Amino acid sequence: MSDSHLMSTYARQPLSFSHGNGVWLTAEDGRRYLDLTAGIGVNAMGHCHPHLVEALNRQAGKLWHLSNLYEIPQQERLADRLCAASFADRVFFTNSGAEANETALKLARRHFDLTGQPERWRTIVFDGAFHGRTLATIVAGDGEKYREGYAPHAPGFDRAQFNDIDSVRALIGPETAAILIEPVQGEGGVRCADPAFMRALRALADEHGLLLMVDEVQCGNGRTGKLYAHEWSGITPDVLTTAKGLGGGFPLSACMATERVANAFGPGNHGTTFGGNPLAMAVGNAVLDILTAPGFMDHVCTVAEHLRAGLSNLATRYPQHISEPLRGLGLMIGLPAHTPNTRIVQACQDHGLMVLTARDNIIRLLPALVITPAEVDQALQKMAAALDSLAA
Repeated sequence: MSDSHLMSTYARQPLSFSHGNGVWLTAEDGRRYLDLTAGIGVNAMGHCHPHLVEALNRQAGKLWHLSNLYEIPQQERLADRLCAASFADRVFFTNSGAEANETALKLARRHFDLTGQPERWRTIVFDGAFHGRTLATIVAGDGEKYREGYAPHAPGFDRAQFNDIDSVRALIGPETAAILIEPVQGEGGVRCADPAFMRALRALADEHGLLLMVDEVQCGNGRTGKLYAHEWSGITPDVLTTAKGLGGGFPLSACMATERVANAFGPGNHGTTFGGNPLAMAVGNAVLDILTAPGFMDHVCTVAEHLRAGLSNLATRYPQHISEPLRGLGLMIGLPAHTPNTRIVQACQDHGLMVLTARDNIIRLLPALVITPAEVDQALQKMAAALDSLAA
């Protein structure tokens, strides 16, 4: 039994930090770490970005919380900007990716109920998926470890094979309402949906009158070099969920939809206490300032190419530990490992570099989007030292 009064839901590292700046973290003992985890893709602008800090501090001196009983102008502004930059016509703000996905699942069911098709309530999901930790989203996601002990499981989900359009087609029936997919799976091994597969899903949804819903909680908000990852395939979804990088470290998520679908929600059909609060909106607008600045996406693509080239070089130098091809898009990178990925993560940490694991024995890299080529070079040097230590 731990001496801590915290519930034992995390296998935490015996490591804590006092402060951060950009892609660097400083531990309580003063040691510095180059952070390629960004809080699992959350700190997209790095730690304590001055534009985000200024926006948060300015708002903190005015209003923190109002509740959605009243108009919140900052919500209107962020929603307007997100819709102007995307396919969406309407936005619902909440606090986490799981909440955004719950919103999408509710929206799909209500859409078909209001259009006279209440029998359509099931959602097609995929192997390797991760959509959150609520009772519904642990079933929408894949992985027995997330569902263990929570039976009976929420009904309404049918699982297809990622990148296999025939497996999707075989599951469509009179009760099917929607398809929910991550264009790039994060927890599932940094697997990319083929652009042709995404286009085939859009066509299949149109053919059968289904909603195509994309979960961009991790792969959205510039992570892949476009504002949203589905843009690489040239398709338009009906619903999109996103979180993590949208708040740059402040709890913020969004469910975005077309007018046709969003119209299913009216007053009282859904709600949130904290979602869309003035503090979150101030930070979200500040994040969007940076994401939409001229040349920023070009920077993401350029620095991602530099990092990928360096990782390919390491794979050539250390074939006993890591290999190609690299997975993912942009600055959402999966590095296949031959050595147990947990050993590599620990070796990197021992050399002042923070990286993540993912399914399929993948090393997952989610650096802040503001990382520089010089910082990439430092990260590659630290990873080389870590791999050297494993070889020794």
